[in-house]
Amino acid sequence: MIIDRIEVQDINSFSRLEFLKQAYGILWILFPVFTPVLGITMGILVIVWLEREISAGLQQRIGPEYAGPLGVLQALADGAKLLFKESLFPSRGDTRLFSIGPSIVVISSLVSYLVVPFSSRFVLSDLNIGVFLWIAISSIAPIGLLMSGYGSNNKYSFLGGLRAVAQSISYEIPLTLCVLSISLRAIR
Repeated sequence: MIIDRIEVQDINSFSRLEFLKQAYGILWILFPVFTPVLGITMGILVIVWLEREISAGLQQRIGPEYAGPLGVLQALADGAKLLFKESLFPSRGDTRLFSIGPSIVVISSLVSYLVVPFSSRFVLSDLNIGVFLWIAISSIAPIGLLMSGYGSNNKYSFLGGLRAVAQSISYEIPLTLCVLSISLRAIR
């Protein structure tokens, strides 16, 4: 079999594409992470749009119609408005507690994803006590809610923070009991 120079050059050009295999491997790992995130984001946008359209129909008023076709981009416009909104701090409150509280809530929510296995090959931390660590980390969020309410130095904001903590705890206790009962059943 005779191979001419052009075929050899073609074969060599394919062997130089090793970096594509590495890029493909990275994309294969990140795909299970970004697919649910993209699906959830699109689902939230649709739900917000439907809620606004249904509320406008029930209240006999015009719904969102100016941001994009049929008001589809209204949720994105609201998100951009919220992102660029001015941060206000209470004048007589504790600004450190007021600003650290939301950070604690967000960080505890994001850190709880450390123990979630996204696929069989993509696990951030493989722990034997992953479920218990998830429960412990997610239980820190009510502290941030309480800190924000207390840091405002306003009795109504503090009562609102207490109410948010009570709602969060009343949600977490049954969730924890359900998860722990399934974990105890799975140990056997």
